[in-house]
Amino acid sequence: MTVLCVDTSAAVSVSLLSDDGTAIASRTLREQRRHAELLTPLIKEIFDESGLDSSSVTTVVAGTGPAPFTGLRVGLVTGRTFAFGVGTEPLGVCSLDALAAEAAQIHALKAGTKVLAVSDARRREVYYALYTVGELTAQGVPEVTVVEGPEVASAADLIETGLARGAVVVGEGAALYAEAFAGADVRSAPAVPSTTVLAQLALARRGAGVDQPTTPLYLRRPDAQVPGARKRALG
Repeated sequence: MTVLCVDTSAAVSVSLLSDDGTAIASRTLREQRRHAELLTPLIKEIFDESGLDSSSVTTVVAGTGPAPFTGLRVGLVTGRTFAFGVGTEPLGVCSLDALAAEAAQIHALKAGTKVLAVSDARRREVYYALYTVGELTAQGVPEVTVVEGPEVASAADLIETGLARGAVVVGEGAALYAEAFAGADVRSAPAVPSTTVLAQLALARRGAGVDQPTTPLYLRRPDAQVPGARKRALG
């Protein structure tokens, strides 16, 4: 029995894991467009690589963002549709959770350490969330508990809030706005959320009885808007 995880919050990413959280296959494309064209072929690739097929899937996990509307929607709809097809309820995990958990794993951060995960929100802004690192889960990844966020702000405004003080800062947002984060404890970490780590967190939380809805974290309105009604011209 296997776990399929998809995430389109910062890239097009898919992973296949065993039901104990062991990674089987994974693919990531750093693509901020064409999510709908790329995601399904990527899923097929990991099934071909593993020698498995969709009938083996008993758990589906999807990253819930935050991210822009169109790209994130593709991953969530695909995850929900796949879950429906195999007869299971999808599990949703905030994509920033994976950034924080993987950074805690890479840097062997102790329980209680604060981690600020920041990703690119475009428009000179970042998506962010502040976490506290917990103990290792049975899947081998540290649990992370959100303290504040997820939210969206400019890098300068985020620094002014003081959330970076005393926290390890990770994510693509810190690299993009290095000047704003110059005084923070910025650590190297993968730029995009790992679908393997997302799935491992989902399995650990399911085991703990945590509800994991696939509600998308858009945080702001989509760029495309329905035009308002035309104003009547008075003669």
